[in-house]
Amino acid sequence: QVQLVESGGGLVQPGGSLRLSCAASGITFSIYSMGWYHQAPGKQRELVAHIDRGGVTNYPDSVKGRFTISRDNAKNTVYLQMNSLKPEDTAVYYCNARIGNRVYWGQGTQVTVSS
Repeated sequence: QVQLVESGGGLVQPGGSLRLSCAASGITFSIYSMGWYHQAPGKQRELVAHIDRGGVTNYPDSVKGRFTISRDNAKNTVYLQMNSLKPEDTAVYYCNARIGNRVYWGQGTQVTVSS
């Protein structure tokens, strides 16, 4: 059974930082591309960071320079370091694993940026 379990969300003030983790089980983690998405109320789910199995990363302009995705294949875990957080980063953050047309999602973790 495939499981992606996110953790690390919470309430943070504008300008603060959070580090999200996503622990994977039931898959050969190292061969999967991994992504982080977020979804704010009433909005579509959007990609915020992606890392392929070779470690190449990409980000949308909205988070470039503030967010960093990384992976530890020995721990079957992908991370999202979020710095300089803004209120508009408030959303549920989801972990995603993808290979070919096989896609898995975590249950999400809430991030709230507010003073």
